[in-house]
Amino acid sequence: MYLDFYRAFGISVDLALEAHEIVRGETGKEIPGVIVDREKYENSSVTIVKVVEESAEQLIGKPRGNYITIEAPAIRDNNRIAQQEVTEVLAEKLAALIKLPENANILLVGLGNWQATPDALGPRVIDHSMVTRHLYKYAPEELQGGMRSVSAIAPGVLGITGIETAEIIKGVVEKIQPELLIVIDSLAAGSTERIATTIQIADTGISPGSGIGNKRAGINKESMGVDVIAIGVPTVVHAAVIAQTAIDQFLEQLKANPVLYQIYRNLRPDFTQEVINNVLKPFAGNLMVTPKEIDTLILNTSKIVAGGISMAIHPSISSEDYEMYLN
Repeated sequence: MYLDFYRAFGISVDLALEAHEIVRGETGKEIPGVIVDREKYENSSVTIVKVVEESAEQLIGKPRGNYITIEAPAIRDNNRIAQQEVTEVLAEKLAALIKLPENANILLVGLGNWQATPDALGPRVIDHSMVTRHLYKYAPEELQGGMRSVSAIAPGVLGITGIETAEIIKGVVEKIQPELLIVIDSLAAGSTERIATTIQIADTGISPGSGIGNKRAGINKESMGVDVIAIGVPTVVHAAVIAQTAIDQFLEQLKANPVLYQIYRNLRPDFTQEVINNVLKPFAGNLMVTPKEIDTLILNTSKIVAGGISMAIHPSISSEDYEMYLN
């Protein structure tokens, strides 16, 4: 049911964990070619989805690779202890994917529109990131052991620059020749519960705007000529998903009244889809929803992501040193 629903509304699933859950829910079986591992922490949980076969790529719509999802609902409650734990877990999982020497050159890319808060995660992470490439040339005495050469850009979006984001990044890559790209972007979730409570790390790159229907050139090893790790946080949910979820919960309540439930069961199979289409018609079916406190959520999650990245790529830097270099 849900596979057909997502296809009918042209909704892409950014989180590999959700894509796996949808397909597994449809079949009722484990998906061949997908390996799932889970870990539990005090204030968070981690699910690692590994897509290892081509057949699995087609089933869940994700290229082969590793997708690490950190879930911590306490982030949204502004729980500082949980935020620190997530930062450390993110750093640990990201560091395990970075197999580079200490003198490696890394480029951070903050995707998104800094003028639109739900899409501003990438640029905000860049604001809080610890860049060091300039120190190697102009202030080498400030460097400590275990600090890699890191540069960062927030290239904006096509509507602001008139240039495809991938073209801008490719030009910078050709100029500074990094060994790794770490790309940060806002994602679309399949549940309101995941907004600003979930972080995905993927070693497969990213397609900017795919979750909201904006197909852009992919940023991955094939297009950039260098390894790409993508980090994303859901900040919006498609309105059609919220509407369908509300209808499903309403039907669960109707089951207590067999007469009313049977009336609904006798309606056309595409009845709810038609209703949702009519409601979303003024927006051409493409309406995204975000919470009113999204500015605070973006601020909190951007600090978590930036801190986790800095801890992973500068393993010898303490949290105190991290704050000093930012200032």
